[in-house]
Amino acid sequence: MRVPCLLFGLLAAALAAATTAVATAAVTVSTAPTLTSSMVVSAQADASKAGIAILKAGGNAFDAAAATTLALGVVEPGSSGLGGGGFFLLYIAKEKRYVMLDARETSPKLAGDGTLYQTRSSIDGPQAAGVPGIAAGVDHLIQRYGRLKRAQITQPAITLAQHGFQVSDRLKGMLQWRAKAFNDTGRRIFLHKRLIKQAALADTLKRFAKKGAADFYQGETAGRLVADMKRDGGLIRADDLAAYRVIEREPVRFDYQDFEIISAALPSSGGLTLAHIFGQLRDDDLRLLDETERAHLLIESMKRAYRDRNQYLGDADFVSVPDNYLDATRLQRLRSSIHLKATALTALQGLAEPAGNGTDTTHFSIIDAEGNMVSATLSINYAFGSAYVSPSTGILLNDEMDDFATRPGQPNAYGLVQGTANAVAPGKRMLSSMTPTFVIGPKRSFIVGTPGGSRIISMVLLSSLAFMLDEKPPADWLNRGRYHHQFLPDVVQYESGAFTAATQQALKQRGHHFKQISRRYGNMQAILWQRESGTLTGIVDQRGEGSAMLLKQ
Repeated sequence: MRVPCLLFGLLAAALAAATTAVATAAVTVSTAPTLTSSMVVSAQADASKAGIAILKAGGNAFDAAAATTLALGVVEPGSSGLGGGGFFLLYIAKEKRYVMLDARETSPKLAGDGTLYQTRSSIDGPQAAGVPGIAAGVDHLIQRYGRLKRAQITQPAITLAQHGFQVSDRLKGMLQWRAKAFNDTGRRIFLHKRLIKQAALADTLKRFAKKGAADFYQGETAGRLVADMKRDGGLIRADDLAAYRVIEREPVRFDYQDFEIISAALPSSGGLTLAHIFGQLRDDDLRLLDETERAHLLIESMKRAYRDRNQYLGDADFVSVPDNYLDATRLQRLRSSIHLKATALTALQGLAEPAGNGTDTTHFSIIDAEGNMVSATLSINYAFGSAYVSPSTGILLNDEMDDFATRPGQPNAYGLVQGTANAVAPGKRMLSSMTPTFVIGPKRSFIVGTPGGSRIISMVLLSSLAFMLDEKPPADWLNRGRYHHQFLPDVVQYESGAFTAATQQALKQRGHHFKQISRRYGNMQAILWQRESGTLTGIVDQRGEGSAMLLKQ
């Protein structure tokens, strides 16, 4: 049953359900699947090939997702890997059920309340790393939802790590940008190479193929990683690894006009922030608005949603989101405060406050012939994460500790100014903007997500609206110029081509301030499924090196 925006006052109950070990609520889709093909769309061709190979071997979408994840961790090391975390949004067709696998990193105990980051970096070096979640997430995906053996699913990544892959111009640029941050092991592996081979990582993947998450969190790999951490100043210890668990959570679900949106739950802020924005826009027909009016309304809605996101959201296992956070009446009060002119940030303070209880990333989309769907966003946070490679395991570690409010009231690497709801605590999962999403319409579905730090949510918003409005061809949904507002700083961040000159001037006259992003951002990978015909269209973001591959049954 669909949950309309006006019923999102039931948020507290949904959050309570999200903290259980397994989400069990059954749901239905409006049209039975009619498919004769499967598809993998990811940020790298080698990773898409890995996923397709597993589908050819008889695996399902979840097996393919596991293989794609592991391969991406090898060939796109600046964006994801065993040293990171992520969210897997699943649709299990035979059960008619949506679920989110939360494989987000957790804070090590030695990080305490985060005050040590007043004098130590939360970006570079091993102390910036949270406890990785990808190994647990992939193993859970295989064991609970897959068909094939772990060894078969891991083999494409092992082969890529052993034999190497060619350095693209895009990766070369990322390496040059972060070159000074790497430790000695990282420099030896990644810098000044045309072909990157990762022998130690291949050995780690072989151990994972044999023993799965047990090796990573309590076995030989765990011991090696902890020894490296102790020697090199990292904070992760054996008890942190042993305590890690992947969690199945109930996704955020809501209606917007004729569409149902299913998206990531806390500790992702993506689903709730999308629900917040669409809740404000509940009664607006965007088709009737010209470009200036539509952009003004979306920017102002983003501003209000990000204000609440930054102040109130955090790991739901540690903090209570206000009961009426998505209450329809409250959101409409926020909508009624949007006028012809841009709203000053000071005017938003105290406005409709909720009450009650207290760059780099990657994305892929997969669908199989049975109608199983995966939308997965994975990350190590900054480009190449902490830039620290564990010498004995070859694992490049994340720097996700910077996604906490390590300095409440001060901007993090993405310019987000966050409150104490996202403060550091042992075992806590840092708030994320990753937003793997399904948009289900009367006759077609959209599987979508992207990297992009704090701008992820607005990118998914804009592409989802383009899908709903269907005014231009699918490629345009991903490749049009983007814009974003996150409350602080009080500027509209935008790409070249996001606005016509006339629209930008009109928005300036309304009081909006602009900052052009020096380079195009995001790397969205999506699938359009026309359910009546069974037609699949892979949509690749031209900003990256993505690959869409179709397997006909």
